[in-house]
Amino acid sequence: MRINTNVASLNAQESATNTNNSLRSSLEKLSSGLRINKASDDASGLAIADKLRTQASSIGQSISNGNSAVSLTQIADKAMAEQSNILDVVKQKLIQASTATTSDEGRKAIGKDVNKLLTQLDNIAKQTNYNGINLLQKSDSSTASSTKLDFQMGEKADNLISLGAGIQANTSGLQGMGNLKTSAATGSMSAGDFRAHMKNVDSALNQLNSWRSDVGSTQNQLESSLRNMMTQKTNIKAAESVIRDVDYAAESANFNKQNIIAQAGTYAMSQANAMQQNVQRLLQ
Repeated sequence: MRINTNVASLNAQESATNTNNSLRSSLEKLSSGLRINKASDDASGLAIADKLRTQASSIGQSISNGNSAVSLTQIADKAMAEQSNILDVVKQKLIQASTATTSDEGRKAIGKDVNKLLTQLDNIAKQTNYNGINLLQKSDSSTASSTKLDFQMGEKADNLISLGAGIQANTSGLQGMGNLKTSAATGSMSAGDFRAHMKNVDSALNQLNSWRSDVGSTQNQLESSLRNMMTQKTNIKAAESVIRDVDYAAESANFNKQNIIAQAGTYAMSQANAMQQNVQRLLQ
């Protein structure tokens, strides 16, 4: 029998060290809720999970972009709906002023009403904006057509949904409304003059409805993209969870097993040390 090197004790110590390392790793997973806490836990799994997390975060931001874009289109649509109401009233006023039963004084009053209504139409075009972005004309100071708006709706650079340029929902952009506004302000329009502008109001309404249709189509496209991205994000997060998250049932069972092995290892180590005492009996 040899006493200088206690091989059995060394083996027991090595096993105990390995078991304690396994216990620490198991406790880390149980406390964090993650199966992968560091690259050494699963290097390839970590790389895949991180890529999935980045993809999910990118899609999450795109969803936020989409919700903002939907709000923008709703603002533009509601503003043009009010402008459409204004043009409806203007058409009624023109019809009222065109009949022989309306006096010249009445036509002057109607002219003032029409001028005020069209001024409000211009005010709506000037004031309608989202976060400072003008929607119905180029800017506060310019009545030219609006600029194209590109909404980032995905993780790739070309994942864009656009609201085209060309909305000019003011008396400069709606056929004949600028002339009607100017003429109405003079208060000297005849029944024939009012009658001559009826077709222009109809054309203006058609143009306004065309812009509203474009905005509505863009909103539908945005909402469809949002539904798709929300489904994508859910599936991607589920895929990441399979790789990164710990299975508590399995890990709890593993922890209990390692704990029992550690206790057995402590007993084995004490027995390995006790074996050396047999040598003392031989020397007595």
